Amino acid sequence: MLRTIDLRGQTLSRAALLSLVPRAAVDTAAATLQVRPLVEAVRDRGEEALREQARDFDRVQDHALRLPAEEIAASLASCPPELRAALEALIARLREASAAQVPAERVTTFGDGARITQRWHPASRVGLYAPGGKAAYPSSVLMNAVSAQAAGVKGLALASPAQLDNRGRPHESVLWAAALVGVEEVYAIGGAGAIAAFAYGVPSIGLEPVDVVTGPGNVYVAAAKRAVTGLVGIDSEAGTTEILIIADASADPEFVAADLLSQAEHDEAAASVLVTDSVELAERVRAAVERRATSTRHAARALEALSGPQSAVILVENLEDAAKVSNAYGPEHLEIQTAANDRVLSLIDDAGAIFVGGYSPVSLGDYLAGSNHVLPTGGTARFAAGLGAHTFLRPQQIISYDRDALAEVHEPLLAISAAEGLPAHGEAVSARFELER
Repeated sequence: MLRTIDLRGQTLSRAALLSLVPRAAVDTAAATLQVRPLVEAVRDRGEEALREQARDFDRVQDHALRLPAEEIAASLASCPPELRAALEALIARLREASAAQVPAERVTTFGDGARITQRWHPASRVGLYAPGGKAAYPSSVLMNAVSAQAAGVKGLALASPAQLDNRGRPHESVLWAAALVGVEEVYAIGGAGAIAAFAYGVPSIGLEPVDVVTGPGNVYVAAAKRAVTGLVGIDSEAGTTEILIIADASADPEFVAADLLSQAEHDEAAASVLVTDSVELAERVRAAVERRATSTRHAARALEALSGPQSAVILVENLEDAAKVSNAYGPEHLEIQTAANDRVLSLIDDAGAIFVGGYSPVSLGDYLAGSNHVLPTGGTARFAAGLGAHTFLRPQQIISYDRDALAEVHEPLLAISAAEGLPAHGEAVSARFELER
């Protein structure tokens, strides 16, 4: 099942580690070639192309592409009370944590009459995508919608694939989530077509183009995002989920095994990686994983993920080396289960979200921690952030100088404009003082 990569006794450079860490064989570039015709079809033919794609990929025909707002609200009547309470708890925690991500407006002054105001302004209109393949994701709807609302986004549209067993509507739990946060613009559109529809708009169904597209999806959704980047902003090209656990001999092997399995059940390409300096723990975790995997609901899917090249047990000399491996990997989810959690945490630079201690599993972050579970994958955590209110905010500088403040910088500005060979720049300032000469 879990293969072993033994790095003990080796001095590895960052370049070597980058080449050695296990990865899923996902080729977004190749997928982009496949989805580009789908994206262009929606651009050129709108609703007609969307219906063709729904027929070909979702096996759904003649369904409403846009759901009436009253139907979304009415769906809540079928939501089990215990689930509604859980989703409302998630919303409350997420709203509080997301509000903390919104920077306050700040003013910088350069003497009297010279002021720059730094404000963070929300995108005007956002398209949120919720996948609908191997599982339903009401939690992802909330992660996206609440973050956007915390940022102050006014226009929110949600798309999720039409379900054959739900009368061509998105999964019922997706509708419940939308209703709970007041998203009234919901479309039964999936895959690359949904991303294209957000980017270009579909007038016949009342879908206006958006400015930012967010939300998880498979490699084809990621590829569609790549195809429209530049026309719209995106959160990330999210790929299959991944977990990396740094653990030593003090860790509970059952906890570690259960957490590795929790992400393996997502997808056959999901990555589950253990990095440890304890051979004994590695063997106990491997045995626990094999036992647990056979009895889980999605056993076949999980076993394939755990046996794939993207999953492994990595043996290292010490926890310092474990941190180096993790930083090179840049995991979506990083768990630290050691006798020196704070020390290990101080060595971590690159991770999407970090879960510290045996009682902080990734599942907590997936649902009720209050953190956002839409996170960078495929090593992109080395340079990208997870979804949050900040995803929907743009920093804007507002410059306000009065006459005296402009006069103070007049001569230095002329010197710079002359040096750059752009005299009209300086003349635009000089023009304001010509009548005084």
